[in-house]
Amino acid sequence: MDADKVILIRAAGIFLPVLLMFGWCLWRKPARGQMVGALLACAWNIPALLLLNLLAARFGWWSFAAQGGLFQEMPIELYLGWTLLWGAIPILVFPRMRWWLALLVFFGADLILMPACRPVVQLGDNWLSGELCGLAVCLLPAQLLARWTQYRRHLAARVLLQIIIFSSLLFWVLPAVILEQTDETWATLFQRPAWLNSLALQLLSLPAILGLSAVREFYLRGKGTPVPYDPPKRLVTSGVYSYLANPMQVAMCLLLASWGAMLGSIWVAAAGVMGLIYSAGLAAWDEGADLKTRFGDDWANYRLEVRNWFPRWRPVRRTIAQIYVAESCGKCSEIGAWLRARKPVGLEIIAAENHPTRNLPRLTYEDEEFRAEGIAAFARAVEHLNFAWAFVGWTLQLPVICQFAQLLIDASGGERQFVRRSSGAACSLTTDTREDETIESLLG
Repeated sequence: MDADKVILIRAAGIFLPVLLMFGWCLWRKPARGQMVGALLACAWNIPALLLLNLLAARFGWWSFAAQGGLFQEMPIELYLGWTLLWGAIPILVFPRMRWWLALLVFFGADLILMPACRPVVQLGDNWLSGELCGLAVCLLPAQLLARWTQYRRHLAARVLLQIIIFSSLLFWVLPAVILEQTDETWATLFQRPAWLNSLALQLLSLPAILGLSAVREFYLRGKGTPVPYDPPKRLVTSGVYSYLANPMQVAMCLLLASWGAMLGSIWVAAAGVMGLIYSAGLAAWDEGADLKTRFGDDWANYRLEVRNWFPRWRPVRRTIAQIYVAESCGKCSEIGAWLRARKPVGLEIIAAENHPTRNLPRLTYEDEEFRAEGIAAFARAVEHLNFAWAFVGWTLQLPVICQFAQLLIDASGGERQFVRRSSGAACSLTTDTREDETIESLLG
């Protein structure tokens, strides 16, 4: 009887959520934004539920009494059903429900379902602590991301959550699946000397910087995300995209191949090769057609000059940017001279004192509707030189790194100061901080 109950519970764990989801979609076809939100909510729960069950094993919240069909000691059917129940179903079935009410509804459902899953699920004395942790780690972020995506709100938060999703899938979930299916472990990573792992991680950071910079450019310039169904509103050809047309997929393939080498798994490394084949084939065809439809000749002309997989040495710039450098500041004027000597592409170097409308900080970069100052302005300027210097600029612009670098500059006498615009009087520096200007960063 117990064996029959185990089979019934495991079958119901996957078939009931699947039938509910597809039945509801057939009865009431969801909007595109709903479907994208549901997809992202499920994607969030894939690594989040793994983390939750690792914590459950550590603190004794619950365990699973099952054999066969397990992933990370968890029945696959319950894992997938739980992913749908806390991911797609709330946004599809209750799209207009307040997020806090959705949390209460599904928390109540879990209070019934978790005990009902005995003997497959063995609950500990403090399993309710695990439930509350699950609400905070899994259900709440998934539903916020789904609703923000559905209504295209909170772009910065959406991008940040998507970065967490893709990083978790790339570095943890996908390798875990491959290692488990090939009877390999993570042990190889910890058997090497610490200095060798440190060196490998530093090398791994190079493609990571490439990918993060591309995501950041999508956010800042395109006002969109890396997800194909939640894309930028405009064609992005600046930053890393002025050198390479496909930086995210290049970064993904390099990261998987490198991570596989670190783990000592040829199969994880092979996933990077498979990603390359997919990206160069089906993805390139589908994305190319979509971009051609949305952006027409602008996309076609861009692709004539910028390759998918091999970066240019010098950038392609279709618009002219300006960097305003204070001539009355000795160090700043030296930066201006240094940039001029390297013949930047699509960059005008102008005295900050000659700005036509307002007083500026000593080093200010402007390009269409984008503006940066200080170390961020310098980082943007070197993007116009060549691929090597651009990589330095992309690194400097990453969150935390940019703020830390600016603190070092401030401590060395390069703090934010405004230069007065020329108006017949001698130019001078001022610390007037009443200017209503902000620097855009990844979180806006």
